[in-house]
Amino acid sequence: QVQLVESGGGLVQAGGSLRLSCAASERIFSSYIGSRHAMAWFRQAPGKEREFVASVNWSGGTTDYADSVKGRFTISRDNAVNKLYLQMNSLKFEDTAVYYCTAVRTGGLPPISEDAYENWGQGTQVTVSS
Repeated sequence: QVQLVESGGGLVQAGGSLRLSCAASERIFSSYIGSRHAMAWFRQAPGKEREFVASVNWSGGTTDYADSVKGRFTISRDNAVNKLYLQMNSLKFEDTAVYYCTAVRTGGLPPISEDAYENWGQGTQVTVSS
């Protein structure tokens, strides 16, 4: 059973920063062919559907971002300590949401569709006050 646990959410003023972390099962961070996993962050605001935020491939060398967060958010992973991160700067009120960490077994480009992902964390709340 793959486990993902998010942390780092909280209340922050607009313009501020937060760093989310996701601790996950060791096998998600494996470099062995056939065991590699891409990872991503999604978010869900009240009354809205869950949406893609950012993704990273198994090695950390390829990333992708939603247009709404480009230039403000940075996704990264540390395979040595089994963690995924999301550095969020210049936060806006509209960034308020529950943020979810997710993973899928693939050695290729990370997908941006939530349907492609197999394992999800419980989420961490990010609230940005205006």
